Amino acid sequence: METNELAQESSTLQHTDFLPINGTDYIEFYVSNALQSAHYFQNAFGFQPLAYAGLETGSTDQECYVVVQDKIRLVFTSPLKAGTHIGAHIDKHGDGVKTIALWVDDATCAYNETMKRGAKSYLKPITRKDGNGEVIRSGIGTYGDTVHIFVERKNYNGIFLPGFMSWKPLHIPSDVGLKYVDHMVGNVGWNEMETWVKFYEDVMGFTSMASFDDKDISTEYTALMSKVMSNGNGRIKFPINEPAEGKKKSQVEEYLNFYGGPGVQHIAVATNNIVDTVTQLRERGVEFLQVPDSYYLNLYERIGSIDENLERLKDLGILVDRDDEGYLLQIFTKPVTSRPTLFFEIIQRKGAKSFGKGNFKALFEAIEREQMLRGTL
Repeated sequence: METNELAQESSTLQHTDFLPINGTDYIEFYVSNALQSAHYFQNAFGFQPLAYAGLETGSTDQECYVVVQDKIRLVFTSPLKAGTHIGAHIDKHGDGVKTIALWVDDATCAYNETMKRGAKSYLKPITRKDGNGEVIRSGIGTYGDTVHIFVERKNYNGIFLPGFMSWKPLHIPSDVGLKYVDHMVGNVGWNEMETWVKFYEDVMGFTSMASFDDKDISTEYTALMSKVMSNGNGRIKFPINEPAEGKKKSQVEEYLNFYGGPGVQHIAVATNNIVDTVTQLRERGVEFLQVPDSYYLNLYERIGSIDENLERLKDLGILVDRDDEGYLLQIFTKPVTSRPTLFFEIIQRKGAKSFGKGNFKALFEAIEREQMLRGTL
């Protein structure tokens, strides 16, 4: 074999994605009341009922309700008795994300590849079957008590997973145009960001696609640092935040205090029409962070031409930012849990691949105003 052919083969092997991921399979929340949570996300966010598991399906220690909107699946899980690990998780963290499930072609291979690179095992490969086929799942630990489950469902055509039945309540609100999970943000402790960046690089083969320090993400009072990790095909993006020194307690510190450690801070979900989606969400009672009207002064000079009506964006509080690829529109809800921890981002990308760096200051000042009202700044 020629030397240049050897070099090409070596380069190909080095860049082979050892952990190919097709997308986000589902996001599982541990919550105190799964039925109420499912109803909230149906009525407020337009999710559709999909599946149920509980006493009627043979599950004696937990019940789960699954809702869906386009490619987004949310699972709400509650304990059915005292003394469970689910209950302990809720007691420590409140309602929050336990599982980020990733859709793969081979869950056993995904487990073996990550384990040999230093992952901590959460679930050894396990096969579940029913009349619709089989699903293989495996899992590893990540920051805090959050886990990644690898889901292989190529030999399954059931409603969700074996052990679940179809859930068809009479009341089914319409959707609001949410399409897929754009990214999910994790908050970690002081000086832990690089540790988890290295974890995603070494264990899962992700690369860093963006980095922001305390000069990029700061206000008069608070600051944080962040790096965005992405898998090989770019379908999975995990920004990792850590606190930075500031005059007062940052949003990440507030999160860590109330959540009881690292965890998922927010879930960004995409839409093809953010004006229509946010209008519907507001009408259904979803509350959003608001920026002052001054944000919209000279917006065209800062951003350039956009398709949307500026006054309508201003009325709704939607933010705009541009990069070399295009522009994006985004808005952030207030926390959707009792503790000031988890919130959602609604995002529409019109070519932009970035994360709204130009909006950081306005966004974090809006968060600080909410912290002041809570007395936690």
